[in-house]
Amino acid sequence: MTISDTTPQLRNFLAPRYWFTWLGLGLLRGAMLFPYRVQLAAGAGLGVLIYYLMPWRRRVAQINIALCFPDLSAAQQHRLVKANFRSAGISLLETALSWWGRRAQIEPLVHIEGIEHLQHGLQHQHGVILLSAHFTCLEIGGRLLALQQRFHVMYKKHRNPLFEAVMKQARENNYERAIERHDVRGMLRSLKQGNAVWYAPDQDFGAQHSVFAPFMGVTCATLAAPARLAKMSGAQVVPFFPQRLADGSGYRLILLPALENFPSGDDLTDATRINTVIEHAVRRAPEQYLWLHRRFKTRPAGDAPLYPAKNKMS
Repeated sequence: MTISDTTPQLRNFLAPRYWFTWLGLGLLRGAMLFPYRVQLAAGAGLGVLIYYLMPWRRRVAQINIALCFPDLSAAQQHRLVKANFRSAGISLLETALSWWGRRAQIEPLVHIEGIEHLQHGLQHQHGVILLSAHFTCLEIGGRLLALQQRFHVMYKKHRNPLFEAVMKQARENNYERAIERHDVRGMLRSLKQGNAVWYAPDQDFGAQHSVFAPFMGVTCATLAAPARLAKMSGAQVVPFFPQRLADGSGYRLILLPALENFPSGDDLTDATRINTVIEHAVRRAPEQYLWLHRRFKTRPAGDAPLYPAKNKMS
């Protein structure tokens, strides 16, 4: 990446504290020069390196996988953890591909199932909540779906101002609109205008706006927002999950029929249903889910924390 490739806004990030970020972004942009399968191999190798360099994240993934797959042997859980880190490493290259990949470069990677469910939902003109989850191929999955159907995206603002500026610019280029995750009014406005909005609620945002519902056999804080947003907007909820194909031929984009009788009016029932839909997707490709995230950080009253503090890891 060169300065001339950026907007004037990005030229403001020339201070030395941004040089390392520029280097990383430049390497990611440069990786786009290589064939797709070379990118996959490089990403997998990067994931192995991350596995050894980030012991705290490795421990988080180990705990999550042990909780969610208790029937696996210790050796099987270990293999799944390592596969998950390889998948996470690939996701870094996929993020670059989703931001800067040319249409001719990425369109052959699309294998889509169920696009009619999204199109049918949009015909109701009350909007569609594209219910997704934090799979490692989330970024590229969204970009590939946008080749078929334009939609709006919810996103989490990054703490690094330069990275945030690059990410926001890329998403605004690739999607009709990028909505910061705290802008609930903006999301509702998009839905009421009849748009589809991509939304992944499967992270731990604390107990205040959540209910405790089961996920993969573990009680976890689950946002009640999908049901409430659907009720306020009248939008249909269409599940959407991307999956990286094992043969290196691209990605399967799976869209499911809109949830019927949703919302039910009971937050726990609705949150449990959302978690069940996501769980089924996770079980199709467990190594591709973001197990490095502390999904079970917030515990019910009286339950002990599940994760170690960072400063207690060697």
